[in-house]
Amino acid sequence: MKNSILVLAVFFGIYSHSQEVKPKDKIQFYGGFESNSQWYLNDKPLGVDHPEVPLRSNNYLFLNTKFKNWTAGIQAESYEDQALLNYNPKYDKTDVATYFIQYKNEKIDITGGYFYEQFGSGLLYRSWEDRALGINNALRGARVIFKPAPFFTIKGIYGRQRTGFDISEGEIYGTDAEIVLSDLFHFETTEWSLGFTYVGREEKSAIVNPKYNSLTSGYAARVDFNHQGFYFSSEYNIKSKDAIVEVKEQIAHDFIKPGSALLVNMGYSTKGFGLDGTFRRLENMGFFSERNAKGNAFNDRIMNFIPSLTKQHHYNLANIYVYQSQPNVLLSDESLLKTGEIGGQIDVFYNFKKQTAFGGKYGTKVAVNISNWNALGGKFYLPNKDYQTDFLGFGRKYFSDYNIEITKKISPKWQTAFSYINQYYNKKLIEETFDVVNTNILGAEATYKFTDNKSIRIVSEHMWADTDKKNWTASTIEFNLNSKYSFFIADMYNYGNDDPELRNHYYNVGGAFRQKSTRIALNYGRQRGGLVCVGGVCRFVPESSGISLSLNTTF
Repeated sequence: MKNSILVLAVFFGIYSHSQEVKPKDKIQFYGGFESNSQWYLNDKPLGVDHPEVPLRSNNYLFLNTKFKNWTAGIQAESYEDQALLNYNPKYDKTDVATYFIQYKNEKIDITGGYFYEQFGSGLLYRSWEDRALGINNALRGARVIFKPAPFFTIKGIYGRQRTGFDISEGEIYGTDAEIVLSDLFHFETTEWSLGFTYVGREEKSAIVNPKYNSLTSGYAARVDFNHQGFYFSSEYNIKSKDAIVEVKEQIAHDFIKPGSALLVNMGYSTKGFGLDGTFRRLENMGFFSERNAKGNAFNDRIMNFIPSLTKQHHYNLANIYVYQSQPNVLLSDESLLKTGEIGGQIDVFYNFKKQTAFGGKYGTKVAVNISNWNALGGKFYLPNKDYQTDFLGFGRKYFSDYNIEITKKISPKWQTAFSYINQYYNKKLIEETFDVVNTNILGAEATYKFTDNKSIRIVSEHMWADTDKKNWTASTIEFNLNSKYSFFIADMYNYGNDDPELRNHYYNVGGAFRQKSTRIALNYGRQRGGLVCVGGVCRFVPESSGISLSLNTTF
């Protein structure tokens, strides 16, 4: 706790100093502070006992300074007395987490220390930070970005990946080149670019004379095209042969396979109408800075970015059975065969104009989304641990989500929305447990604006599920008093559970205060156990009950 106080003291000291910097001064200071704390409580009806350390806090202080072409920064993190439940146990106590120094002008950008980067769509390499998910896989090393001409950019990276307050054993290096043909040939109404990527992961094996190389290489090529509302992009990736990790931290030294990924996105957009389609095929595309990190529960040491390509629902019940991408290999038995995934999604939206039969006085917006994901089809040889996939072969179904949302403004003060969602969730294949769950979900919400910054929002949801925990109902009321104060009360009730003792309410009540760039939020209630997802990437959280406090400010 002393370390937390020290971090806070440093924060307020530098924050106060930064307020004294005059605009005319050449040196600029900026940064921010984020704190998420929870006091876990016993909850006998929920069957939850608070952990041995009931008061826990995740804190992040980042400070940056800029002088002409130079920028430097540092981030300190404090997890006192421990990190929030189900965060990576490597996040422990207080320490300096990341730091960097950067020089940048019009042609060259050089960074030393910790940095974040993405090549193409991220299927081969992406480093990023997401505190809600406990992800920070920054690379510690060096990055060079060179732009010899306005239409050409080349990047080079080298380093080791952050894991907790340490770095991984595996070394990562790579390069990415992109040429913007539309700038080169001075196209006026068309955007067209090509990109090429190489990423290598070097990790020596502990066994003598392994059947695979210590270096695993990935190659990718991509194209992006945009012309008068029509757009098309595609990326193809291949990963060299490497040992398979089927069971957590167990490397199958005799089971060696390559990997590949194909991503295609295309669509058309104009005023009042949009159509977008995405197709993706993944085969053995798990990529980690250490082989045995595959299968860990914290997305630790992950090198690439493979989000689930499904609609990101804002309804609570629609996020109970949420799909997680399936890029890895598992040949367990005849009922559990996975070598990747194949599928995609289609989005369509249309705005019915005002003063029409469907548009009414204020217009009507309709959005339809369809997503479907299957295992890869092919031939599987369980005794010999081998497989041959069909490139466009569809195996057993993982997941589907068919939904429609209608948004309708009734008056200058009333805004409404209605949704229907149908989901298929193969829990046996996705979670490697049991059951297939079919759900139907209805959601309705209405927002009434008293003034420009005072409003009330009411949300009601119901889910019918044929197995697992069966039926749920949920409701939320949000009240924005003004631009500074907001309050909410919410509840999810699993009234259809076959076990009467598990028909639990997951209630929450809280509020937030905002002042310029500072936000403080206080919440009391229960956390439903399951997946928490941000942008298609998820982490598991256990059931809990308690009081949480969060603070976020920038300066």
